[in-house]
Amino acid sequence: MITDRDIARWRLRSQHLAAPAESAEHAVRSLVAVQAENASQSAWAVATRTTAPSRDDLAQALADGRLLRTHVLRSTWHYVRAGDLQWLQDLTGPRVLPVFTQQLQPLADRMTALADTVERLLAEASDRPRADLATALAESGEELTGQHLMLLLGYLEVQGLITSGAPRDGEHTYALFADRVPKPRRLERDEALAELALRYFTAHGPATERDLAYWATLTLTDVRRGIAGTDDRLASFEHDGRTFWHAPGEPPSSASPPGHLLQVLDEMYRGYQDSRWMVDAESLVPRGREAAIGMALIDGQLLAGMKRTVTPKAVTFEIRPHRVLASAEAAAITDAAERYGAFLGLEARVDLETAAV
Repeated sequence: MITDRDIARWRLRSQHLAAPAESAEHAVRSLVAVQAENASQSAWAVATRTTAPSRDDLAQALADGRLLRTHVLRSTWHYVRAGDLQWLQDLTGPRVLPVFTQQLQPLADRMTALADTVERLLAEASDRPRADLATALAESGEELTGQHLMLLLGYLEVQGLITSGAPRDGEHTYALFADRVPKPRRLERDEALAELALRYFTAHGPATERDLAYWATLTLTDVRRGIAGTDDRLASFEHDGRTFWHAPGEPPSSASPPGHLLQVLDEMYRGYQDSRWMVDAESLVPRGREAAIGMALIDGQLLAGMKRTVTPKAVTFEIRPHRVLASAEAAAITDAAERYGAFLGLEARVDLETAAV
């Protein structure tokens, strides 16, 4: 009989936390997209899913355009492979755009002029940071700053007009979509639904149809069409009154490494909604609010909150357990901290609130 713990552990393998991918590009391609609202911590979300975590790996993929950091699937940032961006925007954009349209209502009568100006500015000079665009817009008589500028750029990304450019001194930039995705891949709608279902449930499974509907801003009808179109390439089982879909195979009996320090936006948490709490089989985490800024997972279970503090010489992980940790669990957290520290090139320190027993 499959349990919540089994499902959470299975997801560690599906998501490459226990079966690392070859590179940042391979990890993102496998997961379809990786939420990237916090650029610093989401870089680790990608790197920790690779065989040799390296900051240069993701940075180079972003610089040469193999991976993009842009708004897609939902009204937030994601890393996505350039070859997947067009068909994903075609499929999910129509349901994401109204979110931006509503928030940009105060600018409704200026939207055409603003969009035209942004496209002109990026055609003149690509890879421009947001602050640079704000200045250029003001000089063009279309002053727009702060939240409205961020929303406008997200809106134009979902429309497939602009996307991320090559980072400049580590700063996010924007470029024309056509310049960064010169050969867009387009799919017929049913083909796109089937591909998305197959790839999501392979890399996030076991998961439910409601999980995918949330993750990709799709209707349940569309998700079911996608599953039907996979031609039996997915398997399923019933658990707790729900159907869980996954790639064919059996659940793993263990996961290595067992410990992971991740942001709360990580795909292990944010990649689900309907069955998110498989990571809390003991019901330790208060519901109704986010778990913490970060989380400590041990064998797929969210046993502690985590806060990361970076200084020039060290990274400190404040660990606030939801219960007393066994010595092996504390050791798994220390191991995860050392891996994270090595990725950052910093000494890793662990501040564990409750002593292990």
